[in-house]
Amino acid sequence: MSMKLHCFAESGNAYKAALTLTLVDEAWEPVFVDFFKGATRTPEFRALNIMGEVPVLEDGDTILTQSGVIQDYISSKTGKLGGRSAAERRDVLRWMFFDNHKVSGVAGPLRFNMNFLPEDKRNADVNAFMAMRLGSALKILETQLDGRDWLASDEITIADIACCGYLFYTEDFTFDRTQYPNINSWLDRIAAQPGWKHPYDLMPRALG
Repeated sequence: MSMKLHCFAESGNAYKAALTLTLVDEAWEPVFVDFFKGATRTPEFRALNIMGEVPVLEDGDTILTQSGVIQDYISSKTGKLGGRSAAERRDVLRWMFFDNHKVSGVAGPLRFNMNFLPEDKRNADVNAFMAMRLGSALKILETQLDGRDWLASDEITIADIACCGYLFYTEDFTFDRTQYPNINSWLDRIAAQPGWKHPYDLMPRALG
């Protein structure tokens, strides 16, 4: 039985889970969540995930939420993308936590505010602050990737998949990959992995 991933393509957090499943060659199927029409706020969805968010992974009787937890589960179950040693595993988790707080945790709402929020509700000062925070985090990634291919190991791990979760989207959220040569090359290496797909090709879209 294949796993089911409740998702929609505009979600970078869902993309992290979907891409992890894809790169470990695990059988899975998307379950479309119509986020922009309020699907995550329904009683049915809240019964599945009290947090009212995607992604949600169903693997038989196991139901998991939060992209990092899902990634960790997939990595642990398959023995792939988790690092070669306990020390590397800790570094993988270090960069995943960094992503949650400093990269995706800022890029996600910034991208939403700049592209999906009605224009009359967009706050330029808030967006400028978040853009500054994102830029600072990206400089750290750029430094970490200087002279190395991957963030936490000599091979791709779920840390790389977590930190790239929002960086393949083309909507404007102040990120220009050409301004970060190390990140730019890193994203190319990720995109060269067997089975890689852009989020809009990997999951069903809610818009457009």
